[in-house]
Amino acid sequence: MKPVAFDYERPATLDAALKLLAREDIVVKAVAGSQSLGPMLNLRLVQPDLLVDITAISELTAIREEKGALVVGACVTHGQLEDGGYPDPTRGVLAKVAAGIAYRAVRNRGTIGGSLAHADPAADWVSALVALGAEIVVANPTGRRAVAAEQFVTGVFETKLEPGEIVAEIRVPALSPEARWGYVKNCRKAGEFSHATGAVLVDPARKFARAVIGAVSGAPIAVDDVAVAAEDPGEAWVAGRLADTPLGGDAYQVRIHHVALKRAIREASPP
Repeated sequence: MKPVAFDYERPATLDAALKLLAREDIVVKAVAGSQSLGPMLNLRLVQPDLLVDITAISELTAIREEKGALVVGACVTHGQLEDGGYPDPTRGVLAKVAAGIAYRAVRNRGTIGGSLAHADPAADWVSALVALGAEIVVANPTGRRAVAAEQFVTGVFETKLEPGEIVAEIRVPALSPEARWGYVKNCRKAGEFSHATGAVLVDPARKFARAVIGAVSGAPIAVDDVAVAAEDPGEAWVAGRLADTPLGGDAYQVRIHHVALKRAIREASPP
């Protein structure tokens, strides 16, 4: 199938893009890498009157270090993060996560902001940024607001974004030299979406310890507990965390999520 006819704009400024996205007389969608929206257009699952391409907005394509954080524009591609060459107070964590996303052709086009806005529960950034304690900065016609990553995704393809808003940038706190990181996802083959994700960050200098269970058919589950982040809490513990999710009661799902988390904890353990 092919998409229905639509108009197309590629504004050069964020204000111009937000003005277009604020229109209420037509259906407007923002587009960046189009790795998710493109197939949805072709299947006519989405039928906008206007597509607003935000990739020409320079502030959305920049990566910078600011006040102890790495600030990543929403239109920065997975490939750019994988390749490095930017100031990186996360000590290579983002590059490692990006390198495991799909295939290089997808990474060359797909963007970090687009992945978050699409909010597929199995997507890498949805879980990894929660584990890192990142903030999602959202832009709207009246200004900007910051949303903690663990609060941004609210369900399957559901986020805190309001009509007319877009993800502007992502702020990832710097990791101290003592920080330990683990990230594991269960895929049937390389390049596929995750069936179970485990992510762990322990950063004593920030007094931060978080374990994340991701790819749970909803928002990732974040647990701030030094003990959990340091030692395998066991399959029964994971079953309890999944009990209120669509995966609750499924022994296979409990097992693969437990294995992903256990391996992430092992990666984050001291040598």
